[in-house]
Amino acid sequence: MNGAESLVRTLVASGVEVCFANPGTSEMHFVAALDRVDGMRAVLCLFEGVVTGAADGYGRMAEKPAATLLHLGPGLANGLANLHNARRAATPIVNIVGDHATYHAQYDAPLASDIPGFARPVSGWVHTSMSAGTVAADGARAVQAARQAPGQIATLILPADTAWLEAERSAPPLPVLPPALVSRDAIDDAARALREMKKTAILMRGATLKAESLEIAGRIAAKTGARLLCDTFAPRLTRGAGIVAVERIPYFAEQIVEFLKDFEALILVGAKPPVSFFAYPGKPSWCVPDGCRILYLAQAHEDGVATLAALADALGAPKEPAGRAERKIAELPKDRLNPYTAGQVIAHFLPERAIISDEAATAGLGISAFTANALPHDHLSLTGGSIGLGIPLATGAAIACPDRKVLCIQGDGGAMYTLQSLWTQARERLDVTTVIFANRSYAILNIELARVGAGNPGPKALSMLDLHNPELDWVGLARAMGVEASRAETIEEFTALFADAMRTTGPRLIEVVL
Repeated sequence: MNGAESLVRTLVASGVEVCFANPGTSEMHFVAALDRVDGMRAVLCLFEGVVTGAADGYGRMAEKPAATLLHLGPGLANGLANLHNARRAATPIVNIVGDHATYHAQYDAPLASDIPGFARPVSGWVHTSMSAGTVAADGARAVQAARQAPGQIATLILPADTAWLEAERSAPPLPVLPPALVSRDAIDDAARALREMKKTAILMRGATLKAESLEIAGRIAAKTGARLLCDTFAPRLTRGAGIVAVERIPYFAEQIVEFLKDFEALILVGAKPPVSFFAYPGKPSWCVPDGCRILYLAQAHEDGVATLAALADALGAPKEPAGRAERKIAELPKDRLNPYTAGQVIAHFLPERAIISDEAATAGLGISAFTANALPHDHLSLTGGSIGLGIPLATGAAIACPDRKVLCIQGDGGAMYTLQSLWTQARERLDVTTVIFANRSYAILNIELARVGAGNPGPKALSMLDLHNPELDWVGLARAMGVEASRAETIEEFTALFADAMRTTGPRLIEVVL
């Protein structure tokens, strides 16, 4: 067995079952090893941003890491934007990045680069294997590092000769370290604040936003009247009928300030205090009101779910939670097609346990409002703000959960960053429906242009935000990638197309012309 085979066997033994890949010459021994080792699904992606975005979607839903296989520094660099999003989501990922053979590095070949330098800003753990004999053990450490609470990116750099030279054996899996326990003092402080202060909120992130933990949070709310909040871009949120509802913090700075202005205490569970996404002239960056006490009940690496349960016990919370979302079947609209009427249609037909990958940007508000009372589903957000995540995220989620319908709601501007994801969906026959909201514009940037005080924009400035001339043909693009596609220009057309997509399986794309 060579080093590459010892690594693949170690990854499989450690629970890594999927490898999203865009390999090159330096990774060919890893590629060859995939045929000699059972248990690793290899998924080819045509761009590294799809590789890393799909690994993010897989990790969020599978709650364990996939591997990526990337070609040297430029391949890693092409995937950095979605690794940035994955880092913000605390998604476990094991990056395998090929490199030149150790003895070849001295010659500064054209593809030579500072791979650790590229990897460090998005990785919690970076290591270079220097011997075929240590590759397997390094791989086991990479998986253990990726699974360290709350989840992180572990990048293992694999020089070509360490992959092709002889190795003795694979390595056994290393223990997965559980999240840390919270101190009793933190629980007592939070309980005291909830008892004594009139206007309180609990801001949650991570595993606490799944249904079981929301049930506990709802019990706390029933006892204390605390509001339950999540970040604007929560990595994964279970929502819908019967699930305890959580309020999203708004996006713009002045909206956040207004939203939080009356709170006396903000209790953080795996979350950070809210700040503005960008700096704006004359607007605040720090959005928590003066005088509001911030309590760190559980840090991101601590066990927020168990902490909420302990807090509920300390408060004597009732068994029945407050704030369950009611089931409301959205009426099918007869008005013109827009993001709000499309949201009604989506909420009406969305199946139970669906997964929504949301990069709809300005089109997303209407959809979010109506799906709040749809059948229970998981909602995945653009955590790091780097666009081009939505379709790859949906791709990875579909591989993690093949028995669940995946819906990607996507703006046309962001979709162009990683449209190669559609090819992978067709190749893997994934049950993903992608709805492209085609407003032919970077619409959010038109809003931001006004907000940053850049003055009255002229034709050159406005042309930088416009996607006309030529118009994107999403039906043609999708069909060229092997995905069935249709265009909706009326609400009646969208209703028929979306209803059919929810009844059938396989990759579909619907272009909604706005």
